[in-house]
Amino acid sequence: MKAIILAAWEWTRLRPITNTTPKPLIKVFGKTILEHNLENIYKHVSEIIIVVKYLKEQIKEKFWDNYMWTSISYQEQSDEKWTWAAIKGIKFDEDVLILNWDSIFAKEDLEKIINLEWYGCLVKEVEDPSIYWIFEEKDSYAVKIVEKPESFIWNLANLWVYKFSHEIFSLISSIPLSSRWEYEITDAINAFIENNKFKLLPISWEFIDIWYPWDILDANSYFLNKLEKSTINWTIEQWVNIKWNIVLEEWAILKSWTYIEWNVYIWKNTIVWPNIYLRWNTVVWDNCHIWANNEIKNSSIWDNTNVAHLSYIWDSIIWNQVNIGWGFISANLRHDGTNIKVLVKWELKDSWKRKLWIIIWDNTKTGIKSMSYPWRVLDTGSFTMPWEIIK
Repeated sequence: MKAIILAAWEWTRLRPITNTTPKPLIKVFGKTILEHNLENIYKHVSEIIIVVKYLKEQIKEKFWDNYMWTSISYQEQSDEKWTWAAIKGIKFDEDVLILNWDSIFAKEDLEKIINLEWYGCLVKEVEDPSIYWIFEEKDSYAVKIVEKPESFIWNLANLWVYKFSHEIFSLISSIPLSSRWEYEITDAINAFIENNKFKLLPISWEFIDIWYPWDILDANSYFLNKLEKSTINWTIEQWVNIKWNIVLEEWAILKSWTYIEWNVYIWKNTIVWPNIYLRWNTVVWDNCHIWANNEIKNSSIWDNTNVAHLSYIWDSIIWNQVNIGWGFISANLRHDGTNIKVLVKWELKDSWKRKLWIIIWDNTKTGIKSMSYPWRVLDTGSFTMPWEIIK
């Protein structure tokens, strides 16, 4: 069996993150989204084909031609605007595992479909079937799939992880244009269901979806909340107080008088200087400096970033090569206590969170004593003046 991973989309809902980083390479708890799934499938397949387009060179440079000695090849998606456009150019005479890179799935659920005797799809029961691709079921097998059904047919949502025979390639190639002038994914799946037993496998474990920037914080929290023991691979100086568990990777240092509360992940080459308060599901990546007298909570701080003294970072995403000036403070809670709304694709979206702080993007510098309203965005290469308020 071979595997195809669909990783070509631009994913504008994650702007500004996806301005410079393709979504498959967003890091969650020590690995990229793509690596989390590759880790769970590579032993079971003879080859992995990654469908690429947007920022494709970054993905190729990350993985080259193998993952853990399992061969990787690349297929570039065409300009046709439908999800499986690139698969039209793929043909081989084996069963195939097809999955999107949007979500991180549990190892147990991926192995369940890999080891399935026939063919099928991972599904999940949902409360509102009208917003999903829904399978109609009979005795645990699919009867048909309907995109966003207007009336109730069933409540099992398609999770975009499939096992097919090679027949799926000829079916995809023969799909006619629909009434809305698109090649419909559902048409190919329904044609396959007509001739094959197609098992619907409800997932046993939760899966992680990253649709919006703030979902990165939830994804880190999911893994950190499951951390049952510490992994310490480098240096912790005297008088560091650690409550619960941490992961401290190679060449990372925790200086004296650091206080860590709840589970925290510190990546390679990072130095946490004295008198730091790290708490509640914080992740700090490669080659960062967290200087003295800072408080950081529930945040993701990416590579080569410096956080200067006396700063407060809560519920935030700080990207690569950012310099946080001395005394940087931002609000993460509205005075009226309502959920924070975020501008996504020119539309205000409810984040369903009462506390969100700020996204600071690549190569940004903040002046000393800068301050911010809740959930603001500093775009690539921007800067603030001393004492500036980001409204």
